[in-house]
Amino acid sequence: MDSPQRSKNVFSIVPAALYRMKPFSIIGSAACVLVLFCSGCETASYAPLPEQPTATTTVRLSPGDVIKLVFPGTKELDQSQKIRADGKVSLPLVGEVSASGKTLSEFQSELAGLYKGQLRNNAVLVTLETGTATVFVSGFVTKPGKFTFDRPTTVFQAIMEAGGASEYGNIGKVHLVRTVSGEQHTQVLNLKSAMTGQTTKVNYVKDGDVVYVTQRIF
Repeated sequence: MDSPQRSKNVFSIVPAALYRMKPFSIIGSAACVLVLFCSGCETASYAPLPEQPTATTTVRLSPGDVIKLVFPGTKELDQSQKIRADGKVSLPLVGEVSASGKTLSEFQSELAGLYKGQLRNNAVLVTLETGTATVFVSGFVTKPGKFTFDRPTTVFQAIMEAGGASEYGNIGKVHLVRTVSGEQHTQVLNLKSAMTGQTTKVNYVKDGDVVYVTQRIF
């Protein structure tokens, strides 16, 4: 950084030099001085948002999802099935298989192993035809109610679909209630950072979740 004495000398030299110049030269020189001084000023930087890594988002199968199964070597077995409430599907030759909680690739690999002794070509292609989650958004939101989302959907997106937090809603204390094996589990989330532009961990909703926005304490 320039010392105070050096800065003083710069400002004292500039006016003296300007007196010896023609009017147009004075204007041009003054503009240059202005540019030089402004170049040291801080400017706001707005970095672009990172691209959404949709290809790496892992979606796990849930009850209610409709999956399509394609058997390249035995086309007559091709079918679409809806995963039942107990998380299972009933398939030809192998019977009932649990699908809930598994990724498409995991389930596909499992089926290939099950059909290994049943079919000459045991390859099975599993795709998700429709994947939805019914979520209850309540508490201090603008439009509480039951919503159906295409997965993956975040808790923050679910709240925004309900109109966002109301005047009295506390986005910093959101309860995510989920039923697992007949037991209710509650997780408290702080979504304030998402509203201030900070990078936060993403929490996805699942079918049957309850999102409750608590009251803000004034």
